[in-house]
Amino acid sequence: MGLDTSSTAPAYLNPDLPVATRVKDLISRMTLDEKVGQMMNSAPGISRLGIPQYDWWNECLHGVGRAGIATVFPQAIGMAATWNKSLLHRIATTISDEARAKHHAALRNGVHDIFTGLTFWSPNINQFRDPRWGRGQETYGEDPYLTARLGVEFVTGLQGDDPYYLKLVATPKHYAVHSGPEADRHHFDARVSEVDLRETYLPAFKATVMEGKAASIMGAYNRTNGEPCNASPTLLQKILRDEWGFDGYVVSDCGAITDIYLDHHVVKTPEEACAISVKAGCDLECGATYRALANAVQSGLIDEATLDRSLQRLFTARMLLGMFDPPERVRYAHISIEVNDCEEHRQLALQAAHESIVLLKNQQGFLPADKLKYKRVAVIGPNGNDPNVLLGNYNGTPSRSYTPLDGMRAALPDAQVTYSKGCTIAGKSREGFSEAVLAAKAADLAVVCLGLSQQMEGEEGQEEGVQGGMHSYGDRINLDLPGAQEELLKAIHATGTPVVLVLLNGSALAVNWAALHVPAILEAWYPGQAGGIAIADVIFGDYNPAGRLPVTFYKSVDQLPPFEEYSMANRTYRYFTDEPLYPFGFGLSYTTFAYSDLRLDSAKIKAGENLAARVDIQNTGQRPGDEVVQLYVTDREGTTPRPQRFLAGFERIHLQPSEKRTINFTVLPEQLSMVNDRGQWVVEPGEFILSVGSGQVGELYAGFTVNHA
Repeated sequence: MGLDTSSTAPAYLNPDLPVATRVKDLISRMTLDEKVGQMMNSAPGISRLGIPQYDWWNECLHGVGRAGIATVFPQAIGMAATWNKSLLHRIATTISDEARAKHHAALRNGVHDIFTGLTFWSPNINQFRDPRWGRGQETYGEDPYLTARLGVEFVTGLQGDDPYYLKLVATPKHYAVHSGPEADRHHFDARVSEVDLRETYLPAFKATVMEGKAASIMGAYNRTNGEPCNASPTLLQKILRDEWGFDGYVVSDCGAITDIYLDHHVVKTPEEACAISVKAGCDLECGATYRALANAVQSGLIDEATLDRSLQRLFTARMLLGMFDPPERVRYAHISIEVNDCEEHRQLALQAAHESIVLLKNQQGFLPADKLKYKRVAVIGPNGNDPNVLLGNYNGTPSRSYTPLDGMRAALPDAQVTYSKGCTIAGKSREGFSEAVLAAKAADLAVVCLGLSQQMEGEEGQEEGVQGGMHSYGDRINLDLPGAQEELLKAIHATGTPVVLVLLNGSALAVNWAALHVPAILEAWYPGQAGGIAIADVIFGDYNPAGRLPVTFYKSVDQLPPFEEYSMANRTYRYFTDEPLYPFGFGLSYTTFAYSDLRLDSAKIKAGENLAARVDIQNTGQRPGDEVVQLYVTDREGTTPRPQRFLAGFERIHLQPSEKRTINFTVLPEQLSMVNDRGQWVVEPGEFILSVGSGQVGELYAGFTVNHA
């Protein structure tokens, strides 16, 4: 930046002064037009003040995105399937290392372009309330507690642990009550009760703000209960700042300010839309509608002091990122570009892919397969050899990726491994069936790779990951395998060759026929650059799977309420009253675990007290493996509609055969609280049931009561 930090330099360039003093000094030197320019994501440089241009738009959902070669981890839904908090933190730390290295390499080359900055619009912590939503793949699933815990780890991993400087700015999104329909998001009004708002849609945002100290928040396109999210006094002031104490900045989703007057019709002009947004607390726009702010000030719709409030928040973030300080004072400025895509990061991507895979079915111990037994293997299906399907969306570009076909060939170097596509993801044509059937008949094992892709699910208008200049379909209409995929699976099964079904997708699939007929099913999500290696390792037992579903797999779309309804009634495992195909939290292993001696510190606690619980887990099988210990609570006497059960704790642990470990849980008072009909958080006295095990159906149960303090 060539900053002058000498004793004669202006106050804003003096790194020894308080940040607030420096920011105030800098803003005081700007004209109105210069201020307005700094409130849009593509902020122009101000040469007379030595401020270079800066673009606030950067992506790192599961690796540094859209900025060239980077380590690509499993898509967010796959990371959630690991149920591994420390792993999420390590992944985010790795991403922030690569992001910092890329940023400073760009600066050294005089590059200030989009996707080379330090302010990242991740993670997506919306609740995946309905599997039809195309962007659910970007989230950590359907449970508020799981999302909150993983979200906090991701945010703190991105932002670093320096006592003064931010490593990156994390931006949890999309605030709030946002999960489709994609086609309607620019004008949709998500209507929710106070109970659903507070107990389902907001907890992850609250946690990432209050615990994770997220420096930024992104608003959603939709309205919530009538207020545009980027101009909502309720969301942006009352809840975010007054209740949660948020002191960072808010950025709009891209084009969302335009939506306020053009699609939501809340106001009539760009000037009015800008004014109400900034007044409500939306400090930065992704887009260019904020150009109208100068006119809005001149016409009296907003005063310049309110713009200064937003600029104070924005430049505080840039100061804390070290952008106005000598590089030698900022330890993150010295991360070498050599860390990008290094071997350590590639190994972490493989670990994440390993841990994300969920074994959904393993009939009579069909897996793990014996490598010595299979000399001819057929990899079949549209997802068997497509590098793009590994990556999901908002992705970086790996230097090397491994499809399922690559993984099988690496695992079986002396075997004959063939590939036949069979059909396309969405097409109805059976033209490739005959070739695929012949391949299966000639093989000892058929690994059939089906599922979805960015063509089938994604963001409205998405081109990323979609071939031939097409756009993603966005949301799905049903939960079935699309096109001719299920018919292909039936044809391969009919050959009599043993079949392993591998699903690559970002949301739940109703694979009812496969659940009845195929001996083994793996859920691999969009597994990132190392996905194919991880899939082969699981199939042949070089890795013992322990992933758990972060979403419910329903039997049919007929089990779901209308997509447009945002009430949580009969949605997600917490409220769903029918029988799912595979429940939230489900996943199998190649070993077995026994739970024993569940004990509570007390069976009676007072409202406001913690509840301590501990349980012993032992690996009773012959293989080392991970177990995901899950703790759920049921409120038996709540006076408002309560979840049937809710996740209140989880730990992923590794045990050797015969090894036993004690796991401690603490259930906090806020986890036992509920929102009453007046919108207040209360802990009601009554009876509760605590269960612990490898899934929702716990192996052990204990009752406890809560009394008034």
